[in-house]
Amino acid sequence: MKYIFKKLTEAKEKGLYRGDFKYLDSCQAPRVEIDGREIILLGSNNYLGLCNDARLKEAAVQAVNQYGVGAGGSRLTTGSYVLHRKLEEKIAEFKGTESSIVFNTGYMANVGVISTLCDRKWVIFCDKYNHASIIDGCLLSRARLIRYKHCDMKDLERKIREYKGENNLIVTDGVFSMEGDLAPLSDIIKLAKEHEMLIMVDDAHGMGVLGENGSGTVSYFNANEDVDIQMGTLSKAAASVGGYVAGKKYLIDYLRNFSRSFIFSTALPPASIAVSLESIDIIRNDVNRRNYLKELTQWFKEELEFAGFHVTDTITPIIPLIVGDAGKTVEFFKNLLEDGIYVPAIRPPAVPKGSSRLRISLMATHTYNDLQYVLDKVKLHGKRLGVIEG
Repeated sequence: MKYIFKKLTEAKEKGLYRGDFKYLDSCQAPRVEIDGREIILLGSNNYLGLCNDARLKEAAVQAVNQYGVGAGGSRLTTGSYVLHRKLEEKIAEFKGTESSIVFNTGYMANVGVISTLCDRKWVIFCDKYNHASIIDGCLLSRARLIRYKHCDMKDLERKIREYKGENNLIVTDGVFSMEGDLAPLSDIIKLAKEHEMLIMVDDAHGMGVLGENGSGTVSYFNANEDVDIQMGTLSKAAASVGGYVAGKKYLIDYLRNFSRSFIFSTALPPASIAVSLESIDIIRNDVNRRNYLKELTQWFKEELEFAGFHVTDTITPIIPLIVGDAGKTVEFFKNLLEDGIYVPAIRPPAVPKGSSRLRISLMATHTYNDLQYVLDKVKLHGKRLGVIEG
């Protein structure tokens, strides 16, 4: 027990303690209610603003009325509904693959596919900034894990030549969740072809934002024929819950039969599946929503850069405002919250030491007026804290 108390004390002293959750008392929207106050929300993954969409709520209600509220079992026993089959067919069509399989979360999808596909005979080449669920999947597989510098193709090529084995996988985020930047997928594909390696892309933050009809990062790079495994989530732009893996039919059959995180979990409830089905149709057809989000992102990012902030080069609605020191980042967060703005403070181990940040994420339902107010307050506190020059 002393060990536990020691670790908690150290976390508090270093500004890394995460016990003070902020509880929302309203739906995910540009403005939310927290502790009885109306707050501008700038930290949600609800990129297209669909979490409170009337069409999605109606889809959920209809599913509850027809199918009830629980799945009742795992997909391999009594938990598979017609809706599950329809969603997996729709995801495969949307992602341009032969087949797909739905997991309960993106975390379970990443852990499931990597640990099921790879074993001690494999070598996995993994971007250092990949999501924690990818790292955990690699460790669980017991494959040899080789991490290359973030988006550094020279480092990746050098390590491929040094460590390549009989079976090899390159795995990367499509859009990096804490940086907002894109993997250099064209260069990764070139290396994979040269060395006969498989490619897996985690597209959790690309779906709904990038690519033809919002289908994601792989489509953005016109690489559907070159990427072997497309993983993604239904909990961000799609405003639902769940993860998925899309690829060749034999791969999906293999996961259905051997992936433990799929086999030994109760299925997602019908209402969530119904929402995902409807949201994919909305994403596919609503180009105006995506275009507005793109324009809003570009404007906001340029305003931050003009003010002197260090932000990542990104075309996605994830805009990290780099502060550096963890304690100063938390203070920045608290100051903004007092002014009615909620931007999450991201600290190690979610990001490398010395790169703590405010992770700003925009929604297609934000207004220029609200964001101008945010900019004014961010500049004010940024100067006071010495993040930018006064």
